[in-house]
Amino acid sequence: MRESAFWPVVSVLERVAALAMLAALAPLLLLVAAAIVMLSRRAPLIAHRRLGWHGKPFWVLKFRTMWPHGARVHGSFGLVEHIVDERGPRQKVARDLRITSNFARFCRRHSIDELPQLWHVVRGQMALVGPRPITAGEWKLHYHQAAEVLEVKPGLSGLWQIQGRSRLTYEQRRNLDLALVRNRSLKLYCQILLWTLPEIWSGRNAW
Repeated sequence: MRESAFWPVVSVLERVAALAMLAALAPLLLLVAAAIVMLSRRAPLIAHRRLGWHGKPFWVLKFRTMWPHGARVHGSFGLVEHIVDERGPRQKVARDLRITSNFARFCRRHSIDELPQLWHVVRGQMALVGPRPITAGEWKLHYHQAAEVLEVKPGLSGLWQIQGRSRLTYEQRRNLDLALVRNRSLKLYCQILLWTLPEIWSGRNAW
């Protein structure tokens, strides 16, 4: 059987695994959400508009990790705040002044803020392994000559997440996303999954 025939099976297994992980992690997710509400006085989740499979836009969920000192509630808030910023995230720096909480910094270092994206895997919008979803602004500035990254589902982890993470430039990230798509295989998929776990645990190269 050709390897390409396995990818639909992998997709089904991913969705089942993501649902199981969400169920198992539910107490942790609730605790993190409650802590963020108490610290930020804002919605615990944010949603950024990104480009998904075949360039279809969708809202990507994350736990909120940025809020000003002495945050105060202004009116009512819900579970998710939708943020439209087509420029995309800035180049990451080790001491980002927008991150005012040690708890938020810990969540980012160990990728806890990304856990809500398991819901996108359950829905079939994302994969466990694939290029990271990017904004329209990032596409125009950094990825416009890398259309291949939109030919597969975006993923929670990929090559650049295990080979430098926050230390990498946009050019390095783009090249690694392209390498992932061009060399896509079940062997590489499994290797990335295995290498992702120690990266998350150690928090290396992440801020």
